Amino acid sequence: MKITKRKFLKWVSLGGSSLLIVFVGREVVKVQSTISKPTLIPTNDKVFGLPLWEFEFETVKVDKNGIIIEPKLKKQAKLFQENLDQNVNIEMVAIPGGKFLMGSPKDEAGRDDDAESPQHEVKVSPFFMGKYPVTQDQWRAVAALEQVNRPLQPNPSNFKGNNLPVEQVSWDDAVEFCNRLSKYTNRHYRLPSEAEWEYACRAGTTTPFCFGEALSSDLANYDGKTIFAEEPEGKYVGKTTPVGHYVANAFGLYDMHGNVREWCYDYWHDSYKGAPTDGSSWVNNITENDNKYRLVRGGSWSDFALNCRSAFRSRMEPDFKSLAFGFRVVVSASMK
Repeated sequence: MKITKRKFLKWVSLGGSSLLIVFVGREVVKVQSTISKPTLIPTNDKVFGLPLWEFEFETVKVDKNGIIIEPKLKKQAKLFQENLDQNVNIEMVAIPGGKFLMGSPKDEAGRDDDAESPQHEVKVSPFFMGKYPVTQDQWRAVAALEQVNRPLQPNPSNFKGNNLPVEQVSWDDAVEFCNRLSKYTNRHYRLPSEAEWEYACRAGTTTPFCFGEALSSDLANYDGKTIFAEEPEGKYVGKTTPVGHYVANAFGLYDMHGNVREWCYDYWHDSYKGAPTDGSSWVNNITENDNKYRLVRGGSWSDFALNCRSAFRSRMEPDFKSLAFGFRVVVSASMK
């Protein structure tokens, strides 16, 4: 059964996360993909005085039936490693600058006609983005650093595991994480702007998902029992999964669809009217209502497929915590 907004039954709160309940009834047909940990290849380039490494990875394209329509696409990207201690680092992937259409076209299924409009061209400067959502071991390493503005709990997550994404962290907590990491490294780490997040998620695509016209529970962690296009019913894991478990997008980023929703730095606005076109966070022209909310992008382990779309956006109070909310970090850099 195809899911549209008219077929939503209701929202159910899962510790604050949004879980949509719907009835579907089709047999599972898996789209198989295998993930191997990339080998880092040294390059002659540096950024921030740190070596840039190249890594190879595979991505896929699927049709509306969720079937891979091309051989697995081999890609390369570059990253640097931010060492937090002897055993923990954050891999920051180089995202090239470029232009893209932000928002969704009028004929996209599940589209929010207000929040995802109007589509507008945005120019994004090069930056580095975490290959994965921040993990629990990365969180603990930074939570142990000197406090900047607020305390951080070292083990806030409901689902425990070193390589699971951290969750049950608010926007305020995520900003404190960035502030501590910035002070520790002397580099300006921050939450991504909403435009940077969508640009990085799309990775050059214009389809509802970075993989194509549909999604599959073999490609992302979401409620695979829900149907977006004409793909078969998949599986519902019911919890977070280790980062990097699923296939990467064309920029070499993992878990951009599903696992946890991700905080962005922007304040919420009801539409894109007056939005910046330079890729920066939208933090001006704030109304009293806007000021209450911060931006959240992507879908989670508990979400319908349509809430995992590249254009999907949601909002929440900055002190809100959920077992379906996490984040990843970015740092600006000139790609020379």
